[in-house]
Amino acid sequence: EIPRVTGVQTCALPISTPHFTTMGSAASVIAELVAKDLPADEFIGEVLKLEAFTVDGKCKIDEKHHDKLKALYAVSKSNPTNLSAKCFDLAEMAGLTPELQDRLMMCVNSGIENPDSGLGVYAMQPGDYDDLKPFFDRVLKDYHKIEGETFKHESDWTLPEDADTAYDLSTLGLPELSMRIRVGRNLKSFPLPGAMNAENRAEMENQLTVAFEKLAENEEFAGSYNSLTPGHKNFVDEAAYQKLVDDHFMFKDMSADGYLKSAGIASDWPTGRGCYVSNDKKFVVWVGEEDHLRIMCMFKGTKLADVFKKLEKALGVVSSIEGLEFAFSDNVGNVTSCPSNLGTGMRASVHIQLPNLTSDGSDAKAKEICKPLGLSVRGIGGEHTPIGKDGTCDISPSARFCITEGQIVTALYNGLKLLKEEEAKLQAMQDAEDLAKEDKNSSDSFVSEKFSDSEDDDSFMSKSSKTASKDDDREKEED
Repeated sequence: EIPRVTGVQTCALPISTPHFTTMGSAASVIAELVAKDLPADEFIGEVLKLEAFTVDGKCKIDEKHHDKLKALYAVSKSNPTNLSAKCFDLAEMAGLTPELQDRLMMCVNSGIENPDSGLGVYAMQPGDYDDLKPFFDRVLKDYHKIEGETFKHESDWTLPEDADTAYDLSTLGLPELSMRIRVGRNLKSFPLPGAMNAENRAEMENQLTVAFEKLAENEEFAGSYNSLTPGHKNFVDEAAYQKLVDDHFMFKDMSADGYLKSAGIASDWPTGRGCYVSNDKKFVVWVGEEDHLRIMCMFKGTKLADVFKKLEKALGVVSSIEGLEFAFSDNVGNVTSCPSNLGTGMRASVHIQLPNLTSDGSDAKAKEICKPLGLSVRGIGGEHTPIGKDGTCDISPSARFCITEGQIVTALYNGLKLLKEEEAKLQAMQDAEDLAKEDKNSSDSFVSEKFSDSEDDDSFMSKSSKTASKDDDREKEED
């Protein structure tokens, strides 16, 4: 049981966002302060003076957090949808031990420093989802649109018996596509990336290097590890690293990402970062990105079940290596740094050309169609990257949490089927428009030719008339 400071109770009274609420008289006082629309500095200062937030005249929340709390309240006013602020409960924080208060503030720091965030929350320790359960439950319910008071994630890799044929993209008239399925995993014995220091990162990488040497003995997944850590025995230079990035085997420089920097995830770059690549280039493991491990299988094909089953097998091999125990919660499943990936930690995607949905050069129309289908659209280089010049997009199911692994692959296939139908509708409309233009051009051409013939007839009749007139004049002269 996690020790908590007694004396402060919380309720779900939605006075404002964040939920700065307490039971009893403090709630009405806070409501009055909210109604006054005070500046963040003044509001937090007044709230923390209330009896519910003090013991023996001393504030229950360490003064070192006060400036961040003021900034958090300001975020709640400027961007009420930022979940780091929307789901925060100040009275709840006051009831935590100093250690849990520290952890909670680390979890919301990215949202504070990046007010435009939609989520703005990262777990810092494998136990955060359980130890800070009330806060994270609100975040998860809001982000994943969970209805009801309780929820529990269940894992299941089962596919339908006919998945080999039923999930064959060629039946949709699609060619071989680049297919990728990955899962995020974190080691139970280390802090999550946001709370790691350089020593933690190097120690974890060294432990994983030994594991990769064992993995290399497996014929199907044999390969080599590439480290970005200077002095590591598997160190690769800048040129080799860039080639890995260009070939989509390695992630980009994280230190350029402001959100990950604020979360501490990009700290100490490039120490402890690297990737394992199998000899056949179909199996890759990222080390030290947003999660300790991103384990993925990828290759060109049409059968989604093939890449899914290969990943399931690979994950079983990796998790069986001695010393690798993944962080897991009975309530929320596989633990990931970002609540958006929690549960399965899985992302299943394909690269597909959508020339009609991207005819304007952007993915705006594709996103409009995909969102109701439960699909996400990204550029071919990942999130926040442009689509391909030929209209190629990265398509994947949005759901990760409170959905099974098997259901994610089913959602991908069904989504692609509907997306293909939408693309076909637009193509049919375009073909109809083109045909109409051709008919109009043909009609215009016919009218033009007839008009030209008419002009020739008029010219002939005019000449004939003039000739006849001259003949009449000569006849009159002769008479």
